[in-house]
Amino acid sequence: MRRFPATPFEMVASFARHRQLIFELSRREILARYRGSTLGWAWSLFNPLFMLGIYTLVFSAVFDSRWEGSTSHSRGDFALILFVGLIVHGFFAECIQRAPTLIVNHANYVKKVVFPLEVLPWAAMGSALFHALISLAVLFAAKVTISQHVPSTAWLLPIVLLPLLFGVIGLCWLFTSLGVYVRDLSQVTVMFATAMQFVSAVFFPISALPEPYRSWLRLNPLAVTIEQSRDVLIFGRLPNPAEWFLTMLAGMALAWAGFAAFQKTRRGFANVL
Repeated sequence: MRRFPATPFEMVASFARHRQLIFELSRREILARYRGSTLGWAWSLFNPLFMLGIYTLVFSAVFDSRWEGSTSHSRGDFALILFVGLIVHGFFAECIQRAPTLIVNHANYVKKVVFPLEVLPWAAMGSALFHALISLAVLFAAKVTISQHVPSTAWLLPIVLLPLLFGVIGLCWLFTSLGVYVRDLSQVTVMFATAMQFVSAVFFPISALPEPYRSWLRLNPLAVTIEQSRDVLIFGRLPNPAEWFLTMLAGMALAWAGFAAFQKTRRGFANVL
């Protein structure tokens, strides 16, 4: 019987060995999403533009909302602050919601002994990352238009997002493996992603909460990443090193745990499917 190592080294080595395959699978998923549509890839640009316009209208014009701690009170700046949280959460949600059906939708790969099933979550995350980058491009363009500058701290964004990438791929491996055995999991992840939108400081800053609740919210790595992303992209502030380090440790631990769960359960995929 073939063995599937579940060590952290194998997790990294698998990505290195199959990086070209991951790239091709991600590219194929992106192309398949817009295949047959009239506007094609343009939809990946129109969607974030449309959402940015909607949230600007609803939250700044209709509700006349203001962001606590922001020195600017313009509607455009409020929309950009909100948009950062939506981009980060949108990336998280797309990955998590697709994970439970990755193996089920690619059942033909399970029968192929030589196919590395562990790359499927990487490919799904690559597709979600592409759409997040498009949204970030829209964000930068809007930031330059509204504020005439982008903070010098913006280059730190990849570092800020690194813990989230580790955590998301770990959850994807976990939900992908469980989704083979528990088909209802796809419904649970939709509810989970929706709930995370309201408990991850997407629509409000952590500082807006009463003091006793702030510490609890900071235990949510997604909320910390969203707040740090706003710091470097909008406010020009450096992220808290200690907070980033703890989030990084949590993300790496989750990645390894998810990979180990996937490797331990993958032997039964063929029997269930």
